[in-house]
Amino acid sequence: GRSLSWEEAVAQFRDRTDRPGPSTWELGHYPEGKEDFPVTGVSWYEAAAYAQFAGKSLPTIYHWAKAAGIRHSAYIIPLSNFGAGLSPVGKHRGMGPYGSYDMAGNVKEWCWNGSGEGSNKRYILGGAWSEPTYMLNDADAQSPFDRTPTNGFRCVKYLSEIPLPQSHTDPVESPSRDYSKEEPVSDETFRIYRSFYSYDKTELNTVVESVDESSEFWRKEKVSFDAAYGNERVVAYLFLPRNGVPPYQTVVYFPGAGALRQRSSENLRLRPFDFIVRAGRAVIYPVYKSTYERGDGLMSPPSSMSIFLRDRVIQRSKDLGRSIDYLETRNDIDVDKLAYYGFSWGGAMGALFPAVEERLKVCVLAVGGFWQQRGRPEIEQINFAPRIKVPVLMLNGRYDYVFPVESSQLPMLRLLGAPEKDKRHIIYETGHSIPRMELIKETLNWLDRYLGPVE
Repeated sequence: GRSLSWEEAVAQFRDRTDRPGPSTWELGHYPEGKEDFPVTGVSWYEAAAYAQFAGKSLPTIYHWAKAAGIRHSAYIIPLSNFGAGLSPVGKHRGMGPYGSYDMAGNVKEWCWNGSGEGSNKRYILGGAWSEPTYMLNDADAQSPFDRTPTNGFRCVKYLSEIPLPQSHTDPVESPSRDYSKEEPVSDETFRIYRSFYSYDKTELNTVVESVDESSEFWRKEKVSFDAAYGNERVVAYLFLPRNGVPPYQTVVYFPGAGALRQRSSENLRLRPFDFIVRAGRAVIYPVYKSTYERGDGLMSPPSSMSIFLRDRVIQRSKDLGRSIDYLETRNDIDVDKLAYYGFSWGGAMGALFPAVEERLKVCVLAVGGFWQQRGRPEIEQINFAPRIKVPVLMLNGRYDYVFPVESSQLPMLRLLGAPEKDKRHIIYETGHSIPRMELIKETLNWLDRYLGPVE
């Protein structure tokens, strides 16, 4: 919020030994043995300056997205570096349509454009190894002074000598919404919306598709049962802890948006919830409508005014309900101690589903919030959040571009209908991610508090 002199600004661009250089370097040099790794820990200013020095530029967000091939993310992401720690350039085989490597994961990459008129942020795209896979497709923007170790860049050389049109280099506005000027619908209107989510409790016709005993921490059962709509079947994965005692407390998991862009559930990402099973609780992971092999062309979760999306949200709620119906058929599950745990997209939906599914007793919402886009009232979070009365834990990043603190996280916290003593919001010095040890600690403590410790 204040201007810096050249000297003041450049003085901040120091390495670990207080020499000029990226924040991850030492004595003005990259760490020993890291010659094949990407340059990391640089601000937008350093990246832009180096690009100009090299006779190149930072790419605009349009050129970056084209080169990365984000439309083909379902094929690129599984071969890219999400979760493996920083890797040498080109080690992972996730290649874009024009031959580029590592634009998905490994390090985030600074782009030229700002994130809106009056904003002091610049776009940084592709996601890092430590972030969710859907960050390849989702935008992020951070302070141009940010020198997080996962920040990197690549240069572009434009073939034409004609300068780019200003429309390519101008700031690009991000969606924004002022929830302080909006009010939830009345109870009478909400009852009408609530009725859309009801379904007939018909026979499940459950089939056990497979059982996997290979893990030392859990038994994984893949089951399927009839959906509450059409002639469809819902697949769900049930993870039963080896160190727990039945009947198990159980967590219903809702994933991030990466599930929309992958076409097989056979290799689920377990890291967001594996600690829950290892600590003695069961987890059920339904394959919700539009995700994995149930894909239907929907690639992005934010709200919109389309009937298509409205119907999909309602169908996912019914998938969740049918999954709980299935749990009720098992004598090794304590159906009086069910929790909802949503991550990112799932965290956002945690402001809706628990309002229509009363069998859930507690919620954990990680990196979630209110959408910045407006949607149909039948699926608007603002109309459902006040009707959620169970305890809710929100875990968020202060610099989250997807769900900003002031316009997204705090409005959700304020409108949740749980008593103040049963709502907790923890903000970390991160973006769209939570430090893993903090995620584990706070999630398990919250479940212990409201469901009781597991035996």
